[in-house]
Amino acid sequence: MNYSSYFTNRSTEAITQDLIGRMLTFNDGTQKLGGYIVEAEAYMGKEDRAAHSYGGRRSQANEGLYRAGGTIYIYAQRQYFFFDVATQEENEPQGVLIRAIEPTLGLDTMKKNRNGKDGVLLTNGPAKMMQAFGIHSRKWDLHPLANSPFAIDLDDKSKRIPKKIVASKRIGINQLDPEWSNKPLRYYVAGNPYVSNMKKRNYDKKSGWT
Repeated sequence: MNYSSYFTNRSTEAITQDLIGRMLTFNDGTQKLGGYIVEAEAYMGKEDRAAHSYGGRRSQANEGLYRAGGTIYIYAQRQYFFFDVATQEENEPQGVLIRAIEPTLGLDTMKKNRNGKDGVLLTNGPAKMMQAFGIHSRKWDLHPLANSPFAIDLDDKSKRIPKKIVASKRIGINQLDPEWSNKPLRYYVAGNPYVSNMKKRNYDKKSGWT
């Protein structure tokens, strides 16, 4: 798959929205675990007050954002890990955070990795998704997506089509600057139960798919 072209040929917002409905998998060495991306957030680089690269900050911790589009950026908060992919050309530190998937592959293993958590709790958040994959380190940080156990299916024929993709402000971004805290840079499948904080009353009968 030509990840480098996919993650550099348009705006980060457009890439993030296009990822919705695509299959994300992780090969744990014995099987593929994964599901359809139902929620993702765009981070817009040096001008984005919520981005790890805001103001041109650069360190070993966020180096993944500065690599060429299609490079994995994994970061940690406390004991939790988060999966991002760099977008744009090298040294233009933008990226996409994958926030949630609707799981379809390796459900028993993912449930075990989540200590028995099942249903929407399995993968309805970025840290939960990484736990479900059995990932507890930054081992794959800085690796090109193409040379890693992760894969995103870029074949449009296998992409699931949402009835509606909602654009909203990102989660957990509390900034003094309302411009960036309120920008609609989070995209999700309307009515999908695996989306972070989706209320039961808003669940769609077909989980938001056509």
